[in-house]
Amino acid sequence: MCDVMQDKEFFVKLFQAAVEAADPERTIAAHLPEKPRGRTIVIGAGKGSAQMASAFEKAWDGPLEGVVVTRYGFGAPCERIEIIEASHPVPDAAGLIASKRLLETVSGLTEDDLVVALISGGGSALLPSPPDGMTLEDEIAVNKALLASGAPISAMNAVRKHLSTIKGGRLAAAAHPARVFSLIVSDIPGDNPAFVASGPTVADETTREDALRIVERYNLDLPAAALKHLQSTAADAPKPSDTKFATHEHRVIASAAVSLEASAKAARALGIEAVVLSDAIEGEAREVAHVHSALAKQVLNKNQPFTKPVVILSGGETTVTVRGKGRGGRNSEFLLSLAIDIDGYDGLSAFAADTDGIDGSEDNAGAFADGSTIARLLEKGLDASAYLNGNDAWSAFNTIDDLYVPGPTGTNVNDLRAILVR
Repeated sequence: MCDVMQDKEFFVKLFQAAVEAADPERTIAAHLPEKPRGRTIVIGAGKGSAQMASAFEKAWDGPLEGVVVTRYGFGAPCERIEIIEASHPVPDAAGLIASKRLLETVSGLTEDDLVVALISGGGSALLPSPPDGMTLEDEIAVNKALLASGAPISAMNAVRKHLSTIKGGRLAAAAHPARVFSLIVSDIPGDNPAFVASGPTVADETTREDALRIVERYNLDLPAAALKHLQSTAADAPKPSDTKFATHEHRVIASAAVSLEASAKAARALGIEAVVLSDAIEGEAREVAHVHSALAKQVLNKNQPFTKPVVILSGGETTVTVRGKGRGGRNSEFLLSLAIDIDGYDGLSAFAADTDGIDGSEDNAGAFADGSTIARLLEKGLDASAYLNGNDAWSAFNTIDDLYVPGPTGTNVNDLRAILVR
């Protein structure tokens, strides 16, 4: 079989290269807005927003103030920007307080003021702000239904932004007439800035009718209050053509595409050729694994369509339709499905992890797998298929010590998947 430790070290170096390419300290300084005549207000939300705030403080030569919200445990030291921590992926009362604080922070501004919005993935859950007729408990129920649905992130956020008073461009609209300059770290396949964190500062063309079609397509069991709101004009979100957005600007400063290229460069520096399949792969995690494993075996057996040795890279965000009650996220589920497919194959090893450092709701970013994974599980009396069917990939990889736990990374540019063919 492959040299397991050597392959793990190889994958970790690729992951580190991907994260470093999206490091706020490197990206924010190159995208600073012009200084305003008035105040500079910093707001933000997402799993990487505290680190973005810290980097902005260091890069900004002038007075500023503000508040950002991030996930529990993802904070960073700031001197002038207040950091609030809240729950992700399911909202909580701390997030509700943070949303109110952000809206208050941008109220009463003038056209001479500048609002700098630091937005990264995860902001949807961190910014609960239910409209009239809905409660926080309703929004929590909506998020749980979406997370279990298997819907792609763009569809989930289309629903979320029409059940909110802060998402879908509403936070930026609340800052009018101040100028809003959004710096965005994209975790969305295709890098549409309006979909990152459900677009609190970037409006888009999706409608409440689109949201209702998504509810129907994925058979979402939403609270009655949420459905009632979606059926009313009160759910309509502002459009990009709204004059309130005329002076606004947004820039995507980090993305999966850039990070994947950094990983490929790191692999080549280590003597392994690299190919990037796509930075925007979506679909059910276990099904995406079947396609990746088939490609890897084709390379291993026939040197087609790539010549080994090679590392096959991909990004994007897969989904998991929750059927069981196990522990795990989309990356560990992808890997367990792939491990079943490559069982017994010498020369194949794989890695998948979320670049924010957290896969789902557990403490790992992802895991490692190779042709011996299933055999090692069997030695401990474990049935890999049963764990996969129960959405319990975390427990399977934890048992054989193949979880990857780097801790919070300070950024979030979606998933990194890598398959090494020796």
